[in-house]
Amino acid sequence: MGNTVYLFERECSIQRRHQKVVEEAPSAILTPELRKQMGEAAVAVCKACNYEGAGTVEFLLDGNLDFFFLEMNTRLQVEHPVTEEITGTDLVEWQIRVARGEKLPKTQEELSINGHAIEVRVYAEDTLNGFTPDIGTLERYRVPAGENTRVDDAFVEGMSIPIYYDPMIAKLVVWGKTREEAIDRCIKAIDHYQISGLKTTLDFGKYVLKHEAFRSGKFDTNFVKEYFQDPRVMYTAMEEEAEALTHGINEIWDSIVDFQKSEFASREISGAWK
Repeated sequence: MGNTVYLFERECSIQRRHQKVVEEAPSAILTPELRKQMGEAAVAVCKACNYEGAGTVEFLLDGNLDFFFLEMNTRLQVEHPVTEEITGTDLVEWQIRVARGEKLPKTQEELSINGHAIEVRVYAEDTLNGFTPDIGTLERYRVPAGENTRVDDAFVEGMSIPIYYDPMIAKLVVWGKTREEAIDRCIKAIDHYQISGLKTTLDFGKYVLKHEAFRSGKFDTNFVKEYFQDPRVMYTAMEEEAEALTHGINEIWDSIVDFQKSEFASREISGAWK
């Protein structure tokens, strides 16, 4: 058996029906000391059962920052890309190497956190109707692209989303030098996502990212219960944003008109007639 390492933590508290919607790494509230304790506890779990391969050890964190073992999933998780983004690793490749009997490419001392990553799961669901799964055809499907923006999906425009499988369409993953930069980049990426033909959770993802509770890091698994009891608040926030944008555009237009008027008035008018 080779070395055992932990690749730090992922925060997965934004959930609906006990299933994750928004994930990030690293956590906004863990201290370096707590991060080390939690990582070493995860390694101890793996060593205790002589585990080989990629695994995800899950803990619950209470209000006193005490953590408790929940379970271990003996596989990669849906949200593993955020770990890859902050550690510069390819976890799928690592898993294959281990299966071939190779040792891990890096030791714990060689691993570090670089920046911040966020994943927003794109579900075919109706957020205004209790996140009910939706079905239909992807009449338009355009994914965002750009610096430090990644989309993991398996669909193309024209394909149908059936009722038989999980409603997740894609995973939108972004990286930033800071948490704030990652949040802003993710919001812009959502704005550039184009999906028509069925309802999705993209608007909910944007609502979460803009919410003060999320931005402050002071949230837990009750986020939907506490801040989303009436789904219409999501569109109220969008209307306020649209009004602010309209007001800004009007101010810019007014300043352009005023500038043109002043320029015209200041010009010297001359002609051939004296």
